[in-house]
Amino acid sequence: MEPPPLPPRKSIIRWKWLEPLTLLAPAAIWLGLLLVLPTIVIFELSLVPNIRPGMVVNPSGIDNYLRVLEPINFQVMGRSLFFSIGTTILCLILGFPVAYWIAQMAPKRWQNLLLLGFILPNFTSSLLRSYSWITILRHTGVLNTVLKSISLPTLDILNTSAAVFVGMAYSYLPYMVLILYASLEKLDRSLLEAAADLGANPLQTFWKVTVPQTLPGIAAGCLLVFISVLGDFVDPELLGGASSMTISRLIYNQFLGSTQNWGFGSSLSMVLILGVSIAIALLIKYGDMKPQR
Repeated sequence: MEPPPLPPRKSIIRWKWLEPLTLLAPAAIWLGLLLVLPTIVIFELSLVPNIRPGMVVNPSGIDNYLRVLEPINFQVMGRSLFFSIGTTILCLILGFPVAYWIAQMAPKRWQNLLLLGFILPNFTSSLLRSYSWITILRHTGVLNTVLKSISLPTLDILNTSAAVFVGMAYSYLPYMVLILYASLEKLDRSLLEAAADLGANPLQTFWKVTVPQTLPGIAAGCLLVFISVLGDFVDPELLGGASSMTISRLIYNQFLGSTQNWGFGSSLSMVLILGVSIAIALLIKYGDMKPQR
């Protein structure tokens, strides 16, 4: 018995373009329902001034966006950028030596274990980590107890910007280290040896050989930490006190606080979404750039 004839080759080619669409359909539906549709709803609410739960949505203008431009709200957004940029720089300064040591100096058999130990605290809840820092930084906490025991003056850090930086750096430093490690692990050591043979000192070798080769990892790590910190709510709320109002806390107050102004909260949310989208676009563009040689 002869096998059935195969379909014409042209018909197979004709419908082959449907295959990627079929594979992407579940993810596209998921993103559409949980990302695109809620964003459209938020944008519609942002056009309604002074809307509260139970009111009819009737878009009428950009009054909420004009309110975003008020000096006090600009101050809040500036503080959010200050925390994001400062934490990113702090994580880069602290994370680069750690990632370099693990990637280039630590024994190969210990590298994975060291990375696991470094990111292990992130397996716990961010809320629990923040409360742990409250226990350490409060006036009668662990830090001041140790300082008193060695006859040093105590520090009043809790409910200040310094406490926010400490908590955020602790939370997001592992992300920076992991990305830098992946970049530094691929470092071409022959270029380092060539620089040394040509008379370059360690500092010159670092700036002219190591940094150019790891620029994609540096860019990706900085942008990832910046995006994460920009939307952080827990650390400024618990460690910074009332003087550390950020855009995330301001949005929370508009939706769930006493203010209950969903229109203004939605406009702030759209501003935050726009800022994060720009940072993600930069991450996509510069995170994949080729190392300079």
